[in-house]
Amino acid sequence: MRKFIALMLACTTSTGWADNIEWPAYGGAAGGGHFTDSTQITPDNVGNLAQAWVHNSGDFVGGLQGLTETITDETMRTRPTNFMVTPIMVRDTVYYCTPFNRVFALDPATGKEKWVFDPKVNMEDEGITNCRGVSSWIDPEAPDEFCGHRIILGTLDARLIAIDGSTGTRCPDFGAAGDVSLTEGLGVHEGFEYSITSAPAIVGNAIVTGAFVIDSRRPDSPAGVVRAFDIRSGEYLWGWNPVHPDRPQVDEDGNFVSGTTNVWSTISTDEELGLVIVPTGNSSPDYYGGDRDGHQDYYSSSVVALNASDGTVAWHFQTVHHDIWDYDVPAQPTFVDLTIDGRTRPAVVQVTKMGMTFVLDRETGEPLFPVEERPVPQEGAVPGEYLSPTQPFPTKPPPLHQLGITPDDAWGLTFWDEGQCREKLESMLTGPIYTPPSLQGTPYYPSPLGGNNWGAPAVDLNRKIMVANTKHMPISVTLAEQKDCPDNLPFPQTGSRYCVIMEPIMSPFGVPCTAPPWATLAAVDLEAGEILWQKPLGTLEGLAPWPFYHFIDGGMEMGGPMVTATGLIFIGATSDGYIRAIDTLSGDELWKASLPTTGNSVPMSYTYKDQQYVLIAAGGHFTSPKPSGDHLVAFRLKEGP
Repeated sequence: MRKFIALMLACTTSTGWADNIEWPAYGGAAGGGHFTDSTQITPDNVGNLAQAWVHNSGDFVGGLQGLTETITDETMRTRPTNFMVTPIMVRDTVYYCTPFNRVFALDPATGKEKWVFDPKVNMEDEGITNCRGVSSWIDPEAPDEFCGHRIILGTLDARLIAIDGSTGTRCPDFGAAGDVSLTEGLGVHEGFEYSITSAPAIVGNAIVTGAFVIDSRRPDSPAGVVRAFDIRSGEYLWGWNPVHPDRPQVDEDGNFVSGTTNVWSTISTDEELGLVIVPTGNSSPDYYGGDRDGHQDYYSSSVVALNASDGTVAWHFQTVHHDIWDYDVPAQPTFVDLTIDGRTRPAVVQVTKMGMTFVLDRETGEPLFPVEERPVPQEGAVPGEYLSPTQPFPTKPPPLHQLGITPDDAWGLTFWDEGQCREKLESMLTGPIYTPPSLQGTPYYPSPLGGNNWGAPAVDLNRKIMVANTKHMPISVTLAEQKDCPDNLPFPQTGSRYCVIMEPIMSPFGVPCTAPPWATLAAVDLEAGEILWQKPLGTLEGLAPWPFYHFIDGGMEMGGPMVTATGLIFIGATSDGYIRAIDTLSGDELWKASLPTTGNSVPMSYTYKDQQYVLIAAGGHFTSPKPSGDHLVAFRLKEGP
């Protein structure tokens, strides 16, 4: 705690930036929340917001991507980019990374470039184009010296890089001339299989990072190890590989055991409790677990608290047992203090792809609302698979998504296409959530995209209200024996018995086979465990002709919300390409502005020289119906009447 106070003093008192309200980490704080104390923009004046500036990096590949696009040597070089970054603002500079891993430093008031850093990633070798954020650290002992302020970048080619925050040059005392390679200990793998896509976490003088390991490629994919490095020297401090605690974390060759669950999303840190809290994925391959021997599943699809000093496990809570649905934990564990049943506890709030929210004690991992183990379907699994007899269901808050699907849920624009949708669902293995993937095809509802995903949630720390965006889009998952698998599948699961064929369940008119809305936004009272409101998010504007898009709300979304102390929610995410301001208490839309393309990211806000700004990256995503781009857009209140 003393180090934290010293760091904060270094950021404000000694440097003269005390009047700024910063956004120092991807989630706004080390424990996420996407919450700002800036109070200049209010529900009363938000209608006066106007564009302040736009920055374009030039780092994008134009075009549209499909939801189930195959990654091949050719598409790696030509596939359109995703722009999902949330910038940070520290001292007097905005920092953000591009899909090509270049880092830009901008003037907060004008968007003018101060410097740009290029790590020179060979993008022809990378299967994805994604950088959600960079991290910031200020040396409490020498905050104003060269590299006293460090920007930490994780790259697609598996490096950590320390950059001087003032000049944009490498910090030569970090690793090998500013770089630390993360490929050591992973065994033989292709470069695109292992990438850093989320902002590394900072705790004390340590950087902590997991990695994105490509989904459903092979059972022995690179290990999902979480590692810590000294932020000054780059020295390796510790590693935690998610195997059963009775099993060794390394193999006979000294490499981390392969095929373990990875931590691709954002990690949270609690300096006072000395904890690093990570959201884990599910084990490889994602949709068939018959070859797993049990040790790989022990920490999969879980919230795990590690001791910051040595990486040992303090506690863990599993949200899905033996996950064969790719219901990995997608979002940053979010910190808030809650009073439940008269007792105030530090809590961690975890949203999931299932649309369920788990509220846990941050010190112990115990649920603050009861969680019940309920029986789940046991029929229909492919030969060789085994199933968990029960799964955990939180009693509060209620789920934000319907849990399962039957042919009676079929919907269409007309009786004819509704009938076509019903026939599709009748041909599949339908049922409650956790109906297993099957040879005949299983509709996932929620889908592997969510429910909730990496952009949620935001938490109003004053009102104890969680805001979460939810997808309601059915996807079919069909397993096939390898001899029957088509070529160039996105999810081949090579080396296992089955490949995976996935596709959205759509009517002949190109709309989902379930009733709208297909995207919602909800506010949840975290202390009462109750949904305050849940409303459609977005429209079909741009997808359906006028006036039809007025009649159906809630199009496809990907991104997340940000909340303010004044009771506002800012969110892009929608397929119609708007950023919106919404009243936290009522859910009413108060303002919107058109973006150059869809804003599939999470907005952020800061106050600089007495002006509050709202920033959002608008550059598209593989779920977006609009083309990719490179627009970082800033808004502030208009001057004058």
